[in-house]
Amino acid sequence: MTMKIDLNRLDGIGPLRPLAVAALALLVSGCMVGPDYHRPQVSVATTYSELPGWTQAEPAADKPKGDWWTAFNDPLIDQLEPLVTVSNQTVRANYANYQEALAEVRAAHASLFPTIAATGSGTKSRAAAGNAARVVNSGSLEGNVSWAPDLWGQVRRTIEESAATAQASEATLANATLAEQVALATAIIELRTIDANVDLLQKTVVAYQHYLDVVSDQDQAGTVPPSDLITARTQLETAQSNLINLGVGRAQDAHAIAVLVGKNPEELSITHSTAMPTLPDVPVGVPSTLLERRPDIAAAERKMAAQNAAIGVAVSAYYPTISLSGLAGLTQSPLSGLFNVANYVWSLGGSATETLFDGGLRSADVDAAKAAYDATVANYRGTVLTAFQNVEDDLSGLRILAEQSVVLDRAVQDANRGAEIAFNEYQAGTVDYTTVALAQATQLTSQQTALSVQETRLLDAASLFGDLGGGWSADQLHDPRHPDRQQAAPVQTGEAASGTGDVKTQ
Repeated sequence: MTMKIDLNRLDGIGPLRPLAVAALALLVSGCMVGPDYHRPQVSVATTYSELPGWTQAEPAADKPKGDWWTAFNDPLIDQLEPLVTVSNQTVRANYANYQEALAEVRAAHASLFPTIAATGSGTKSRAAAGNAARVVNSGSLEGNVSWAPDLWGQVRRTIEESAATAQASEATLANATLAEQVALATAIIELRTIDANVDLLQKTVVAYQHYLDVVSDQDQAGTVPPSDLITARTQLETAQSNLINLGVGRAQDAHAIAVLVGKNPEELSITHSTAMPTLPDVPVGVPSTLLERRPDIAAAERKMAAQNAAIGVAVSAYYPTISLSGLAGLTQSPLSGLFNVANYVWSLGGSATETLFDGGLRSADVDAAKAAYDATVANYRGTVLTAFQNVEDDLSGLRILAEQSVVLDRAVQDANRGAEIAFNEYQAGTVDYTTVALAQATQLTSQQTALSVQETRLLDAASLFGDLGGGWSADQLHDPRHPDRQQAAPVQTGEAASGTGDVKTQ
């Protein structure tokens, strides 16, 4: 875009015209010191080491994007996840930090423009005149302009730094939102697992009660030793105790879920469910997309850009500071006739300041800025490495646990059959009750282990969604230097309806 300026149109500002001409000339000829930003290269593998044998990357066109949690097909997750972006206090705090960063960009941008002020004053005084006295009214009305042209790009580098910092804050907001969404999914999966354990132990208590009734009848008939009755009763009471203990974990998960959606624990009541979430098929894609899909990586990259601009700010201290000022107004004593052209006054001025000796302060500041930039580069590359570690951990967990789940399914079937056979043999009198108790304990342990593995697989899937960045993309970052191009705020204020279903609002 080319901007044309007609200097003849500046005649209306009278004696300030030379100041305006000089300002425009300086603005056009200004430069920006310090290094321009280029994103450092990072080594990216061509594939994930854990992908073979687990799943192949698939096109994601029909997969969940921003609403990644819908892949679990759980009504409670679907109902509560949208509340995280609205009511979660961690997210709201990060949103406020982002708004503060945007304001800092505007504050930095204001330094590009001159400061214009107006001053008016009036004085009423009594003056002696021989044997008499007279009252004199005087006044003035002045306008002044001051400006420090950004010749070396210090202000523009500061704007660049503030803008990159704001984008880092925006990515941090997205990362916090994603982390809280994953935490909510995790808490709900854990609560669903506890409910499944409750169902399992309730069935176990019913079975153990039946076994105890059979042993009690045999004990009254005198056909079994008293130790069998004690063993059966102890087995039942232990199962009942474990069933009661599950209430502690369930209550804690329910409280955590309430806080994650911005409610007091007593405001949320979650009904028992007999269904576990569905294990989703997560399309992973190629590793290089991770650099754009992880908001924490985007935040680390923007921090590099901000610190690179900070080097330019430090370098600009080597160059002189130039400021221009102008004043125009009216002054008159007495006050009458203040607006007469004869009372018109004006002045123009300029100053330049250059530091000749500072004991190495500027050099130290530049070195510190460069070292800080190197630290952000290391942090960026470390964040990338950690991201790949996270994904590989999730994939390996899903792959290995899938294999374990197949074996456990067979183990559960065998344990169920073994417990049934042992009880039949006990009733036939061919084995003692210790054999039955051991078979039943093995049955319960196998079922609980299978349930635990199912829970871990679901948790790994939720973690993988988070470690892949959910449905987020670096393209969503706004340029705070162009507020007119901003989209809707990433976090809405206000409350959302709690909905119906698993959750009841008190």
